[in-house]
Amino acid sequence: MTVIDPETQAGWAPETEEADDDMPLSTRLSIADTLTLGNAICGFMAVYFTTTGVLIPHLTGTDDGGMARHSAAMAVILILLASIFDLFDGLVARKLRSSAMGAELDNLSDLISFGLAPAYFVVTWGMVAQDAHQRVSVVAAVVVLLAVVLRLARFSCVTLRDGIFQGMPSPFGALTVVAIVLLELPFIPTLLAIIGVAWLMVSRVEYPKPRGRLAVAMLSWIVLSMGMLAAWALDAPGGMLLLQTGCALQVVLGAMIPLFATARRVNTFRGNRREARATQLP
Repeated sequence: MTVIDPETQAGWAPETEEADDDMPLSTRLSIADTLTLGNAICGFMAVYFTTTGVLIPHLTGTDDGGMARHSAAMAVILILLASIFDLFDGLVARKLRSSAMGAELDNLSDLISFGLAPAYFVVTWGMVAQDAHQRVSVVAAVVVLLAVVLRLARFSCVTLRDGIFQGMPSPFGALTVVAIVLLELPFIPTLLAIIGVAWLMVSRVEYPKPRGRLAVAMLSWIVLSMGMLAAWALDAPGGMLLLQTGCALQVVLGAMIPLFATARRVNTFRGNRREARATQLP
């Protein structure tokens, strides 16, 4: 209800209506934010394809094999595409301006694409695989999701030296989890490997940030992985062999990086001790 002054015939309306029409600069989306939202969309669509093309046909008994293969490949390709968006939004944010929402949008999008999507992929695997146990696979999926949540929260409040991540980056972890599932190993080794990746994501192992040549190598590997998945989805000759080779390389890479990082850290520690002892000698 508007109160009218009988003398001035003016309403008690806010004086800042025109100013409120203008959106603050801090809440305007930048180009980098648009890429980040693309990351979130890819994560959601990966869940959609996993549900409609793999889980529902299995539950309704209409799975013909080809549709499930195509949908699973599409879901993984979308996670790979999300990792490309995640790679480029940081590069664009450093080159151009970034809004005040950039960091929050990035964490929320990463949670969808690299937390929820791979965890849901693990749950679906536990329901459709012949030798899997549904309830145990749900526990493994929860472990993956919580690992990503904890890693993203720690990333927001811990300051590290430039050029490194502490713990396996969530995009790399998500792709490694999916690769483990696609290898179709026996249930127990698959379960242990998934939990191992979750532990690496919350560990203190240092990983290099994808910049320069490393970023180019990572982008090339993602594009190559998309090609392998497409060949498998289209049932091309040797497509299954290509998929297994790519997944095996992803898993080996995920295991080798922490070993090299740990070895380098141990060598650095030993070198510092030798220098300290040398300075103490008379």
